Amino acid sequence: MKPISNDIIAKLWTLCNVLKDDGVTYHQYVTELTYLLFFKMAKETGTEHQIPKGHRWDNLIANPKLGRLEAYKITLIHLGTHGDQIVREIFSNASSFIRKPATLSTLVEGIDKLAWYNAGREDLGDIYEGLLEKNANEKKSGAGQYFTARSLIDSLVRVMKPSLDDTIQDPAAGTGGFLIAANHYIREHYPPENWTKNQLEKYRNSTFFGMEHVHDTHRLALMNLFLHGIDFNPGAGGVHYGDTLSADGQKLPGATLILSNPPFGSKKGGGLPERTDLPYPTSNKQFCFLQHSYLGLKPGGRAAVVLPDNALFEGNIGKQIRADLMNKCNLHTILRLPTGIFYAQDVKTCVIFFTRGQTDHGNTKEVWVYDLRANMPQYGKRTLLTRDHFSGFETAFGTDPLGQAEALLLRRKDSDGSNRFRCFTREWIAQHNDNLDISWLKDESEELPEPGVLAREVLEELEGALEELREIMEELGEEVDV
Repeated sequence: MKPISNDIIAKLWTLCNVLKDDGVTYHQYVTELTYLLFFKMAKETGTEHQIPKGHRWDNLIANPKLGRLEAYKITLIHLGTHGDQIVREIFSNASSFIRKPATLSTLVEGIDKLAWYNAGREDLGDIYEGLLEKNANEKKSGAGQYFTARSLIDSLVRVMKPSLDDTIQDPAAGTGGFLIAANHYIREHYPPENWTKNQLEKYRNSTFFGMEHVHDTHRLALMNLFLHGIDFNPGAGGVHYGDTLSADGQKLPGATLILSNPPFGSKKGGGLPERTDLPYPTSNKQFCFLQHSYLGLKPGGRAAVVLPDNALFEGNIGKQIRADLMNKCNLHTILRLPTGIFYAQDVKTCVIFFTRGQTDHGNTKEVWVYDLRANMPQYGKRTLLTRDHFSGFETAFGTDPLGQAEALLLRRKDSDGSNRFRCFTREWIAQHNDNLDISWLKDESEELPEPGVLAREVLEELEGALEELREIMEELGEEVDV
């Protein structure tokens, strides 16, 4: 990310402190900032024609400070039913959390003073995504469940190689990270100036599809796609508001590429999904999204899906779903991810890669497992996960996003000697109860360290906990003496 982008992100996040005194939370702040940034970015990118006259950035600035908040709230309501479809969707049911006129004026004037003229369109998208990442890293915001590390997303997109011919879907879109990364890859490898009229039409109408059922997160996703220049005809592609595990999900078109990190856990109340087309109904969300993913692929379509490890070994219905997956698809690769890269630090995760077969029987012959977890650090704020950490996996994965037999043969020949990549036949997996939670490396990192090292780690954790307590007390307006 460019220095100008990092500078603007830091200044925008600093403005969050202004809202603390107004009782606005981190997550509410990012939503509030989305409204204001849309006005400002529409002006900066020359797309203000999408917003009705009288409700644009200069109109907001021109309002006297004491009347600005009231005018702003009227504008939010107005835009929910007026303007282009993208405007109506972003401002659907919008309302402001700000109570003090002075607070809004400080935000508006702070945003207006930033050096936007130095930032290009792609920079604006990076700035917004940087804010989403900061919000996700704040445990108190609760937004981490909707944000997947960009380094992981970029690695998965690179090995899956999206193209102009693809129909790309994320059934649990969150803030749109996978779709944005796929769009960036396509534009980098297929320059838009070389597209035919048919390719442009296909790109705008039937390339990117997603669904998100949390209203505020859907709003963030639309803004993210807008700022990253994903150009789609409203009502055709884009991220739609709805529940993939209801009848809404059945409306998503068949995909040639699915990239997703679906929510973990069980459906609230333990009920079954409303979908009637899933062969194995269960309250377990990850199993439902997994079924949607492999059933939603067209023959020959490919997918990379992030799952918690329990999806690899749970019995009963879990075993049936894994068997169905390996019948209908070639489940060719499993990537065991390092710990600490998601909001729930103790949840172990993996990525499964599969290609839908031309028939529904016997498609998986062997599964390659890459262990990127054993003897790796626990990632988080102190140890950041970067693209470099995935370079060995990307090399071993090879250049074939479909994981066909010829590519698998090359993997056997070109193993890097790290012993992190191994092959297991379908017969071997069947003998082990279709359990795909396969590991073979002795994980030295799970052994207790020396007492001095352990004491230092405990001290660091305590200091981190104290810092979080200080922040909470400050938010509550309490005196901090610790």
